[in-house]
Amino acid sequence: MKKLRIGDPAPGFRLLGIDGKYYGLEDFKDEKVVIVMFSCNHCPTVKAYESRFVELQRDYKDEGAVLIAINSNDDKKYPEDSFQNMEIRAKERSFDFPYLRDESQAVARAYGAERTPEVFVFDGKRILRYHGRIDDNVYEPYQVRQRYLRDALDAILEGKEVPLKETEPVGCTIKWK
Repeated sequence: MKKLRIGDPAPGFRLLGIDGKYYGLEDFKDEKVVIVMFSCNHCPTVKAYESRFVELQRDYKDEGAVLIAINSNDDKKYPEDSFQNMEIRAKERSFDFPYLRDESQAVARAYGAERTPEVFVFDGKRILRYHGRIDDNVYEPYQVRQRYLRDALDAILEGKEVPLKETEPVGCTIKWK
């Protein structure tokens, strides 16, 4: 599977969100930064990060950044990742960002995504500027020392180079059909 590399353009998509609307990158053309995050409902790593996802969107939405979560997991083998359960999970956890279903898994393949959570951060021209993990401490948010994703967002929004462009994503593997 091809993996996006720093400097590559964002692959387009059109996916159904839990709010019943279809979303694509063009819907966020006015945003300075787009974070495409592969996520799911069942992974313990994703669950540990959910409150940080909500905080991130809250902290950066007025700065011109948007988080888009995409669930590409096989929901036949992992029913917790079904569209209906995505709706429930998003409501329970107060997601304030688009949560989309990649039923065909084509988007995950186009991005070369392998894990949940795994983030791809694109600048205003939709060029990949950061790829990898969110921070250095999955289960103890108050012990985080390196905030890779936030550092990347701050750099892009300030018109600077991202200090660390790539980190190794951690979490569950995407559950392929």
